[in-house]
Formats: sequence, structure tokens, C-alpha cells
Amino acid sequence: MIRRMPNMRRTLAALAPLLLAAGLAAPASAAPAAAWPPPATAYNHVETDDPVLFITIDDGWGTEDAAGAQRLLIERRIPASLFLLPDAYKRDPAYYRTLLANSPVRVENHTLTHRDMTTLSETEQRQEICGARDRQLAAFGDSPQLFRPAGGATYQWPYYNDATRTAAAACGARSVVTWTHDLTTWGEWSPEVPELKSGDIVLLHMGPQLEGDLRRVLAAADEANLTPARLRDYLRTAS
Repeated sequence: MIRRMPNMRRTLAALAPLLLAAGLAAPASAAPAAAWPPPATAYNHVETDDPVLFITIDDGWGTEDAAGAQRLLIERRIPASLFLLPDAYKRDPAYYRTLLANSPVRVENHTLTHRDMTTLSETEQRQEICGARDRQLAAFGDSPQLFRPAGGATYQWPYYNDATRTAAAACGARSVVTWTHDLTTWGEWSPEVPELKSGDIVLLHMGPQLEGDLRRVLAAADEANLTPARLRDYLRTAS
């Protein structure tokens, strides 16, 4: 006598619980893979209970008129973060090498050509960030850990987007950093220094006004019982 084959649907239905228990059945839907590396975290202030603030200096043009600022950074051992442009430090690399050798400053990433990142594709943003990283490593032997997008009068705050954070991480930056207060003197106008608080990130710019701006910020920090600290050290553990 020839036996009939059992109904396939009934057989699978009977086996399904066993397959699930053994982990052999395919999940109904697979979770999307997480981006790797994860996008860099963005900061304009650091949450900390330590009585510290962070001094950052942008661009790098105008070193010929900033000898006083260089002396002050060295004498006061100010751990400033220098977000420099390659074409700027190329004009006077000795100025920055002297700072790196004699003070706790560190050079960080500020794009290759100061373009508005929000107008660029992710690929173009990687070219800007990775290109600046490679130039900095060649010039100073130290790879940047932080990235600051370029700002400008026609650029839109906060000067970055999700693609920027992804590109920054792909180029080795742990964090995208803007600022809490821009206290740069432009021409005859100096912004009023507010009451500084722990974790504030202060933006200044290289140039003839830098020494005076540093002294104003340091005086305000002393009044608030705050000490300048190195930004990359605090962003290693910030969440």
C-alpha cells in the first residue's frame, strides 16, 4: 500500500515551535544595522561639576601680530584648543610648533577650506574634514580629536548637520564642537563678557586682538573661580 505524503503546511506548522526554540527560524524582520562608526556627538557646552572653562581659538591667520598672545599662552600654561586651517598654519608653522612644544595647547580640526558644511554632501564633507586631518598630522605629528565646523556671517547656526557628524566620526573626530560664547573682538568692537559658568566653551580668533581677548576671558574666569582646561580631555568621557 502506498502512503500519502503528509500535508506540507501541517508539517511546517507542527515544526515551527521547535524551530523557534532552537533559534533556527528567521526573524520576522531584521533590525537595521547601526551606523559605524556612530556619528560624532555635538557640543556647545560641557556638562561638568568641575570649576573649568574651555578656551578655543579659530582659523590661525594673523600670527605676525600675535606674539603677545603666544607669550601669554606659554607663560600662563593655557590649554587652549586651536581649531586651525591648513593654509593659515602653513604660513607660519613655527609659531604653532613653538606653542605645541612649550604649552599645553592642542591643534584640532577646522575643515580644509572653511566651507559651509551644511551646503555640502557627506562625501564633500569627508573631503574637508579628512583632508584637514591629514594635513595636520603631516604638519604637527598629532591627529586632531575634535572637529569645529566653519562659521560665517552667511552661514546658518549651528553650522553642521547630521551628515557632518557622520563625516567627522569617519575622519576620526570624537566630537563636533561649537561654542557657548563668541568673545572675539572685531575691529573696535569687543563683546561684553558674560558671567562664565562651568563647562562654557569660549570662542576667540587668532590675530592682533587675541592677547587682549585672552586677558579679558582670563579675568572673567578668575572672577568666576574657573580654570581653563583642555577640551579634548573632558570630551573623552562626556556623554
